[in-house]
Amino acid sequence: MNVKPKKYLGQHFLNDEMIAKKIADALTLEGYADVLEIGPGMGVLTKYILEKPITTYVIEIDPESVEYLQANFLNLAPRIIQENVLKYDFSSAFGTRPFAIIGNFPYNISTQIVFKALENRDQIPEFAGMFQKEVAQRICETKGSKIYGILSVLVQAFYEADYLFTVPPSVFIPPPKVESGVLRLTRKADYSLPCDEKLFFRVVKSAFQQRRKTLRNSLKTYNLSDNLKANTIFDKRPEQLSVQAFIDLTAAIETDQ
Repeated sequence: MNVKPKKYLGQHFLNDEMIAKKIADALTLEGYADVLEIGPGMGVLTKYILEKPITTYVIEIDPESVEYLQANFLNLAPRIIQENVLKYDFSSAFGTRPFAIIGNFPYNISTQIVFKALENRDQIPEFAGMFQKEVAQRICETKGSKIYGILSVLVQAFYEADYLFTVPPSVFIPPPKVESGVLRLTRKADYSLPCDEKLFFRVVKSAFQQRRKTLRNSLKTYNLSDNLKANTIFDKRPEQLSVQAFIDLTAAIETDQ
């Protein structure tokens, strides 16, 4: 039995053993004893994760893939979760234990998966896997670039982001129309911010939603004092600010309010 990739689920099954092994090897296995693979499909990546000295869980929304995995990975069967990862409560499987995330992520929900990981960052010391190349590059990009944006700043505030390698469309069934990129996110030793973290998310999103404007204009709704607005940082556009500058800016706005 083979599973047919389903377009509505954004499925592109990896069909290259060497690349699957390289993705599995992106895990450092440091700081956790459990790993959750998102969207395992027919398990091409799963089998290499299972070789690691770690407890593997998988979460899969496709009933056909779940049936395949249950039939072909008998030892994994008790840890196959048939759920939508975006709606799943991680504590159901892991309680308060730390765990890593890995996967060949469906492109249509990959950004949402990153935001879900950020919401659960206290439990997720590592995140590795494959995205559309443009998304992977954006996550890892630094200031001054046109693709540096909300994802770059929010992820890098809490994680070290490393772009590992590029994957061609030809190794997938069906081949996607774009290249893919594999990255690894490693949570920083001190990942708590010296500012209100909810305000930080809001400030970053407000700034980049009007990325062509200076911060003085894009952050108008915060009713900042004239004294704060006199700071030359407000003459800049968001892509000119480093992650640390956004943290400092949020702390200043917090003090001002």
